[in-house]
Amino acid sequence: MQRSTSVDPTKMGAGRAIAVLTSGGDAQGMNAAVRATVRVGIYTGAKVYFVHEGYQGLVDGGDNIRQATWESVSMMLQLGGTVIGSARCQDFRSKEGRAKAACNLVKLGITNLCVIGGDGSLTGANEFRNEWSELLQILLKAGKITAEEAKRSSHLNIVGMVGSIDNDFCGTDMTIGTDSALHRIMEVVDAITTTAQSHQRSFILEVMGRHCGYLALVTALACGADWVFIPEMPPDEGWEDHLCRRLTYQRSIGNRLNVIIVAEGALDRHGKPITCDIIKNLVTKKLGFDTRATVLGHVQRGGTPSAFDRILGSRMGVEAVMALLEATPNTPACVVSLSGNMAVRLPLMECVQVTKEVTTAMAEGRFEDAIKLRGKSFENNWNTYKLLAHVTSPDVKSNINIGILNVGAPCAGMNAAVRSAVRIGILQGHNMLAVHDGFDGLAHGTIEPMTWGYVGGWTGKGGSNLGTKRSLPASMIEEISLNIAKFNIHALVIIGGFEAFVGGLELVTAREKYEELCIPLVVIPATVSNNVPGSDFSIGADTALNTITTTCDRIKQSAAGTKRRVFIIETMGGFCGYLATMAGLAAGADAAYIYEDPFSIHDLETNVEHLLEKMKTTVKRGLILRNEKCNANYTTDFLFNLYSEEGKGVFDCRKNVLGHMQQGGTPTPFDRNFGTKMGAKAVLWLTDKLKECYRHGRIFANTPDSACVLGMKKRAMIFQPLSDLKEDTDFEHRIPKTQWWLKLRPILKILAKYKITLDTSETATLEHVIKKRGTV
Repeated sequence: MQRSTSVDPTKMGAGRAIAVLTSGGDAQGMNAAVRATVRVGIYTGAKVYFVHEGYQGLVDGGDNIRQATWESVSMMLQLGGTVIGSARCQDFRSKEGRAKAACNLVKLGITNLCVIGGDGSLTGANEFRNEWSELLQILLKAGKITAEEAKRSSHLNIVGMVGSIDNDFCGTDMTIGTDSALHRIMEVVDAITTTAQSHQRSFILEVMGRHCGYLALVTALACGADWVFIPEMPPDEGWEDHLCRRLTYQRSIGNRLNVIIVAEGALDRHGKPITCDIIKNLVTKKLGFDTRATVLGHVQRGGTPSAFDRILGSRMGVEAVMALLEATPNTPACVVSLSGNMAVRLPLMECVQVTKEVTTAMAEGRFEDAIKLRGKSFENNWNTYKLLAHVTSPDVKSNINIGILNVGAPCAGMNAAVRSAVRIGILQGHNMLAVHDGFDGLAHGTIEPMTWGYVGGWTGKGGSNLGTKRSLPASMIEEISLNIAKFNIHALVIIGGFEAFVGGLELVTAREKYEELCIPLVVIPATVSNNVPGSDFSIGADTALNTITTTCDRIKQSAAGTKRRVFIIETMGGFCGYLATMAGLAAGADAAYIYEDPFSIHDLETNVEHLLEKMKTTVKRGLILRNEKCNANYTTDFLFNLYSEEGKGVFDCRKNVLGHMQQGGTPTPFDRNFGTKMGAKAVLWLTDKLKECYRHGRIFANTPDSACVLGMKKRAMIFQPLSDLKEDTDFEHRIPKTQWWLKLRPILKILAKYKITLDTSETATLEHVIKKRGTV
C-alpha cells in the first residue's frame, strides 16, 4: 500500500467524485473531519459532495446531496455537532432504500463515500458496498439507470472515520469527539468539587458511553475519584461494604469530598444495572453522608471541539481522501484511525468484529478479556486506576527515599504527575520527598516528606505546587551531592522541560566525581513547548494548545465580524514550533511561521498575496501564527508592519502576543491523565531499577540505563537513557533534531489553500486488528 512518489497529488482525484456524510449520534470534531475531506478532495482535483442528514439524505437525494466548495466549509472548525446534519434512518435498512441511495450516487457519478459515524453507521456502509453490484442490477432492470451509468459506477469505495464520544470502537485509541466530551465532563467535575468541598459532600456523577466505560474511567483518573463503575469490569460481590469502607477511610484522613463516577451502562456481577440512585441510597442510609447525584446527559456531546479533536478530525480527513483515491475493487472497506500519534488504516469489518467480541465477553462474564479487547490504551488506564484507587498502604516499609522535583517553567499537569508518583511510591512502601524549587531546592535542602493526603486534590490544579526554577545543577553539584547523602535520597523523579533533560544529563556526568549521584533517576517531560528529546508529547502542551486555540477562535470571530482583517498572533515554544503548528491546524490558520521550517521574504510575499486573493472571496479574514523564536529578524512587529503595508486598502491588521497565559489554566483531561500515567510508570520503573542496583547493602547506579527519559514514542511509553538521546538533540536551540509533527505541516498549508505538493511517498498501510492484538 506504499504510494508511488511519482503520483502528482493534485491530479489524484481528477474525474472522480467523493461524497461525505455524518451519521448516528453527533460528536464534536465531525466538522473538522468534513472540512478536511472537502478541502483535500478539492486539492486532489476531485468533486466533493455533502450529503445532508446522514443516510436519510442519501436515500432522499435531491437537495440533500450538494456539491461542496472551498468556502462552504469555512468557519466550521470551531463548531460542535455536525453542520451537515445527522439522522437515524430506517429507510436505509431496507434494500429498497439502499437502491434509492445507490441511484442518487450513480446519477451524480459518485463512487467514493466517506462515512463519519459510529460502528452501526460504518457497518451499514460496508453492507451497502458489498451489495453495490446487486443494487446496480436492480436499478438497471427497473430502468432507473442506463448500462453506461452502471458501467461508469461499477464499484463503490468506502472509507470510515469513527465519530463517537463513547470511544467504543475497537482498533483506534481515540474516536472523534471523545476528547471534547472529556473536556465537558471535567468542567462539570471541577465545578462540583468546589461546592462539594464547601459542604463535605459525596458526589455521584453519571457519564455517557452506552456500553463502554472509557469516559467514566478517564474521568475517574483525571479527577482522582474514589470509585468508578464501568460495564467492562463489574465490581466484586459485596462491593457495597467495600465502597462504604473506602469512603469512610477517605473522610477519616481529612478528605472533605468523595467523588464516585458511574458509566451509564454499569452493571453488577449479576447483570443488574448500577445507577446513581442505588449508590446514593446506599451511601446515605449506611453512612449518613450528605450525597448528591448528577446525570450529565447531552451536555457531554455539546460545545466547541477541543484542539485534539480538531487536529484528529483534520488528519483523519486527509488520510480518508488518500485511502479512497488509492482503493481498488479488491481493497477491503477501511476505517481511518489513530494509534499513538500515528494515522493507521484498519479493515472496517475486523474492527466491527472485535467491537462485537467485547459485548460477547461481557455477556459471558469474561471481564478481563473485555478489558483487553478494548485495546492497549483502555487496559493501561484500567491498570493505573486499579493501582491508585483500590489499594491500602503496605504494612512493610521499603526504607527507600525518592525525591520529586519540578524543573523549568511551570505547566498544567505537573501536579497530576507528582500526585500519582507520590501515591504509587507510598503504595510500594517508599518514603516520598518533596524537593521545592527544582535543583535549587536540592542544593539548599528545602526538602520535606510527602504523605498520601499531602497531594490530595492536586490533579486538577495548574502550575507547579512544588515550585519550579530554571537553574541547572552543574554550578551546585557539590551542595546537591551533600543533600542527597544528608536526606538519604535513593532515587529522583525530575518532572520538567528541556532544563530537566539537561539537568539530568549534568547529574549523570557528575556521577564520575560524586558517588552520591550514582542513584537511578527518571525525567518526565513536562513543558508547554513540547521540546524534550525522547518523547512525542510533553505534559502541559495539550493545555497550552487548547488555550491558544480558544483565543484564536475568539479572534477569528472578531475578524469575521469586522471583515477584511488579518490577525498576527505570537505563540510560545522557544525555538520549537509545535504549538504554532498544531494551533494553526486546530484554529484554521493561513500560515504558521516556525524555526524548523525556514522561511524567506519570498514566502512572506506569497502569504500576503494569498491573503489579498482570500479577501476577494466570501471569507474576508486571515489568521497568521508566529512562533516566538522562529526568526530573529522577522519579528512579530516586522510581520505586522509588512502585512499592514501590503494590505493597505484591502485589509487591515491587528497583532496579539499571547504570552504567559499559555502556561496557566486548569489542566485538560489529556494532561491530567497523561501526567497520572507517567508519574505511576516512572515510580514503578524506579522500584525495579533500585532492586537491580542494590549491592552489598547500598544502592549504586552508574549504567546509562539507570538514568532515563520516560516518553511517549509512536504507540508506547518507553524509557530511553539520557545519554542515548544526546545525539538527537540540538542543544543550542533546545529542540530534538527529529520531530514527528513536522509531517503535519503540509496538511496545514493545503487546508489553507496553498498550492504545495503533498509528500505522498509515506502512507498509512492497511493493518490487521485481529492479528495485531493477538489471541486474548
